Amino acid sequence: QVQLVESGGGSVQAGGSLRLSCSASGYTSSKYCIGWFRQAPGKQREGVATLATGGGRTYYADSVKGRFTISEDNAKSTLYLQMNSLELEDTAMYYCAAIDGVRLSGCDLQVGPYDYWGQGTQVTVSS
Repeated sequence: QVQLVESGGGSVQAGGSLRLSCSASGYTSSKYCIGWFRQAPGKQREGVATLATGGGRTYYADSVKGRFTISEDNAKSTLYLQMNSLELEDTAMYYCAAIDGVRLSGCDLQVGPYDYWGQGTQVTVSS
């Protein structure tokens, strides 16, 4: 059973930075899709940044391109999301999610295919 545990959320002023971490375990596949998603109050959950492990392609939502960076540390089985130049609109619960394997169509930002989810970590950006 895949388990994902997020950390690193918090409160920050607009323009500031945060780094989220996701510790992953329980995979049966050597490569898999994993990424960050977020959900703001009253809005649908959306993909923020995803990748295929082992140096695969990365995907970013248009709203975070140039500000957020997704990365992995395979030795630590940890996924990161470096968030810079945070904006009020980035306020949301951030979730780490994964698929135990790699999709033929790629590890893109669609929410539906992701089977495993962490408990979430709150990010609040204030003015």
